[in-house]
Amino acid sequence: MTATAIGPGGGLIVPPGHGRTLTTAAQHVTFKVTGEHTRTASTFEVVVPPGFDVGAHAHGHSEELFYVLEGELDVLAFEPLVRTRDSWREWESASGQRAVRATPGTLILVPPGCPHAFANPTGAPVRMLFQASPPPDHERYFEELMDILNSAGPGGQVDHEAIERLRIRYDIDQITPLRHDAGVRAEPRAPHAANAVTPERAATP
Repeated sequence: MTATAIGPGGGLIVPPGHGRTLTTAAQHVTFKVTGEHTRTASTFEVVVPPGFDVGAHAHGHSEELFYVLEGELDVLAFEPLVRTRDSWREWESASGQRAVRATPGTLILVPPGCPHAFANPTGAPVRMLFQASPPPDHERYFEELMDILNSAGPGGQVDHEAIERLRIRYDIDQITPLRHDAGVRAEPRAPHAANAVTPERAATP
């Protein structure tokens, strides 16, 4: 079965494995729903490899939603007391929120202006559903980001300055660096005592 638009006034059915896929050593992104189909939100299926850290960042106008399907990620979605520029791992909010381990079934909603981050410190890939509103900015961002990451080549150095310029153009305030192959652990371990994200800990203070 192929992806099917259900005529005027109907919906869209995208079967498993379908959609346009962009792949690099650092990310694997499949476009499921784009601005061609909706004015609400672009929807992607993302595979996050071991060692990938998207870096803490915030959007001035965009809203995002993440839903973990397989594997585990370290995540946060709050304004910290101090926005340290090297790492978000030890960030803490005024209400005591810290980065936590997101397991399958965890949903993270990120409103405009809220700093957020995710990283895969485990030895296995993580699969998640990702939505960005409004479309199609994040679709274009992914396309250009993939070009930058591909240009590094296997084992090459990512051009962080090019990524910074790209993110500025697409409403992204990059707070800590994007990293790949950083901090991979043989066994999954939560950064703090929490084993899952509660709505209170995933939301802004």
